[in-house]
Amino acid sequence: MFKKILIANRGEVAVRIHRTCREMGIATVAVHSEADTSALHVKLATESVCIGAAASKSSYLNIPALLSAAELTDAEAIHPGYGFLAENAKFAEITQKLGFTFIGPKPEHIALMGDKIEAIAYAKQCGLPTIPGSGRAISSVEEALAEAETIGYPIITKAAAGGGGKGMKVAHSAQALRTALHVAQTEAKANFGDDRVYLEKFLETPRHIEVQVLCDSHGNVSILGERDCSLQRRHQKIIEETPSPALTDSQRETLFQTVTAACQKMGYLGAGTFEFLYEKGQFYFIEMNTRLQVEHPVTEMVTGIDIVSEQIRIAAGEKLRYLHNFIHPRGHSIECRINAEDPETFIPSPGKVTEYFAPGGPGVRVDSALYPGYSVPPYYDSTVAKLIVWGQTREEAVMRLRRALEEFVVSGIKTNIPLHRKLAATNAFHQGHYTIHSLEKYLKEGHL
Repeated sequence: MFKKILIANRGEVAVRIHRTCREMGIATVAVHSEADTSALHVKLATESVCIGAAASKSSYLNIPALLSAAELTDAEAIHPGYGFLAENAKFAEITQKLGFTFIGPKPEHIALMGDKIEAIAYAKQCGLPTIPGSGRAISSVEEALAEAETIGYPIITKAAAGGGGKGMKVAHSAQALRTALHVAQTEAKANFGDDRVYLEKFLETPRHIEVQVLCDSHGNVSILGERDCSLQRRHQKIIEETPSPALTDSQRETLFQTVTAACQKMGYLGAGTFEFLYEKGQFYFIEMNTRLQVEHPVTEMVTGIDIVSEQIRIAAGEKLRYLHNFIHPRGHSIECRINAEDPETFIPSPGKVTEYFAPGGPGVRVDSALYPGYSVPPYYDSTVAKLIVWGQTREEAVMRLRRALEEFVVSGIKTNIPLHRKLAATNAFHQGHYTIHSLEKYLKEGHL
């Protein structure tokens, strides 16, 4: 087992990884920008290294600086967390070439799944169902219009090199597609340095279902259940839960068998998530995330499995301790992403936290890097905490979530906690009746 791991990230995920490492008896190295000198992950780590200025490109995206920090501190392995370089195949490859262990998938799998067009093509080869689409990058309006006639409107454009809603535009007509294609290409180029986009049929009422997998170097595959991540704003997940209130046991088992076969065909290694859209009884593969997911705690709550610990053990060459047939999820878990932003305008709200009180009690977990007096910097993602609850039933989990949200206090900055309170109180959420378009619809119609 590793004696020291460098955590190539910041904020709540860096704190999350540190805690598991310390429970495993592993020393941690925190890296930080000049803006994060007083961050909690820096305070908790065994040792820390400043790797650059506040801007991400000068620090958390600075591969030479990260690897120099690992060499300087004699770290044996690097955990990338999520975001930043977590799905950068070049980073994973260089890390390994320099003799460090990359706690994540093989570089070739990161590269394959990082290109959405190639990922979908490969998914088809692995037997996964996919949404009707172009199957290739679209370079001209004429090409897009011709493909749209075959696929059928409405159409959605997607960036080949990224996700998170960037480059995603919906068109219900040929005229709208002309504009959507230009905007999508421009947005994709600005965010990913790659203007390639492809087309897919736009589903009207889908849910977003993802499957968590763990795969070791000995050929073992474990499925840790599914998560329902349908409540989204601008294609960014807001609330996630497991199990999905929309699926039957037979649908789950069929989906899990399909994903298991895909993992075995790939020879996948580490933690990963297969993401699907689900509509009218049909699943459609959309992408695979080759990293730890933001919403992984809900899976941990129902399975009792520490996914970060398993990532580390897999990277160290150990066999999976939990095989699929022996994993029996119990109860229901829900997660709310707490962002430092105005709950109505969604404008980021960095600044000094004057008061911080995290909820507690049975079945309540909070992952956060906040503390009173901490100043949230304006340079990074706005997620500052995650509230996760567990209940024996979904009804109990929903009521516990409402109670925990009432207790959660963050002062000095604005957060989206008021939005979560309103959303958790709706009948649609209580009944589990929602799709990926529901939250946007509620906001547009003024229901929240």
